[in-house]
Amino acid sequence: MRRGIAASALVASLALTATACGGSDDSGKSDGPITITWWDTSNATNEAPTYQALIKQFEAADKNVKVKYVNVPFDQAQNKFDTAAGAKGAPDVLRSEVGWTPAFAKKGFFLPLDGTEALADQAKFQPSLIKQAQYEGKTYGVPLVTDTLALVYNKALFKKAGITEAPKTWDELKADAAKIDTKDKVYGYWGSTQAYYAQTFLYGEGADTVDASAKKITVNSPAAKKAYATWLSTFSGQGLHKADTTADAYAHIQDAFVNGKVAAIIQGPWEITNFYKGSAFKDKSNLGIATVPAGSSGKAGAPTGGHNLSVYAGSDQAHQAAALKFVKFMTSAKSQETIAQKNSTLPTRDDAYTAKVKADPGIAGYQGVLAAAQPRPALPEYSSLWGPLDTELPKIAGGKESLDKGLGNAELAIAKLVPDFTK
Repeated sequence: MRRGIAASALVASLALTATACGGSDDSGKSDGPITITWWDTSNATNEAPTYQALIKQFEAADKNVKVKYVNVPFDQAQNKFDTAAGAKGAPDVLRSEVGWTPAFAKKGFFLPLDGTEALADQAKFQPSLIKQAQYEGKTYGVPLVTDTLALVYNKALFKKAGITEAPKTWDELKADAAKIDTKDKVYGYWGSTQAYYAQTFLYGEGADTVDASAKKITVNSPAAKKAYATWLSTFSGQGLHKADTTADAYAHIQDAFVNGKVAAIIQGPWEITNFYKGSAFKDKSNLGIATVPAGSSGKAGAPTGGHNLSVYAGSDQAHQAAALKFVKFMTSAKSQETIAQKNSTLPTRDDAYTAKVKADPGIAGYQGVLAAAQPRPALPEYSSLWGPLDTELPKIAGGKESLDKGLGNAELAIAKLVPDFTK
């Protein structure tokens, strides 16, 4: 309790500093508003306009703070921020992918937010998402949006093939794919060769790429091999699309699904708005969403993704105080409700799941599978561990190397990323 009061007092003091002195390096006037920079990594077309509109609301409510909005492509943002922070020139606020948060916290680039204005509503957020924003006991981000993977399917195609519910295991999915191929003359399932999507198979065998607590690399363990063998089996058989190892595979899979050329894929809620643009889902109720199929262990799960808002530790106190205000506003229940309704993304706090938000069948469907989502371990290197697998899995799926060879290569590459881990 004392810690929270002290932190709140500090933030209040910083806010006064921002008001009194913020203009000195922003507008040249001692009484001018302070300007903070926000790097947003959302989709520039589908999501960014909503955030820009919220910025205008924030500025209207707080005349002492201006926000310079910069949309940075997601696939470039991590390296750009790393470079900018190292040179003491990073933005005041970053929309940080959950996997980046512990990595940047370890480097000292993010400000601890415990007890600050930004985390005043901490109890309102889903506990697992707060935990995922922590590193070594401190919280370095406020959850803005969350996501996980699910089996998304075309209800009409399933019904035409006589299938009344989503498959609960991979064996059931393969059997359903054959039925759909026979009845509908389209593919029943098209899987991805990307490591992030293959992670669901690992969870289905109670496995993971590494055992962070034991500091052990487990990507080549018997359980992991069994998981990847199941993954590999989904690329051959009646109604199963062969592996697409091209650079445009993601777009090919997505396009086929939204236009009714494949009945089911594994996908995340960031594509909800794009689902509805396809010919197969003009009627939004045709979109089915279910937990990913379980493995032989009976377990089903998918990685928890999403984005936090984090504050740059290298900013001065006035900018940090302004940034904390902005983060609190953007992650409030009202703002998250707006973001969910406009962008069809998943809120991170329970009080943002209002009736209006849940009226979107996509959001309601993904909310139902969040219970099976598994938070990532607080290992700064964890997200980078998918890199070696993204190199090897397409080779395996494309028949260019064996499963044993590919996982062996991945194990060697991962060992270089976590040199203190054993095999």
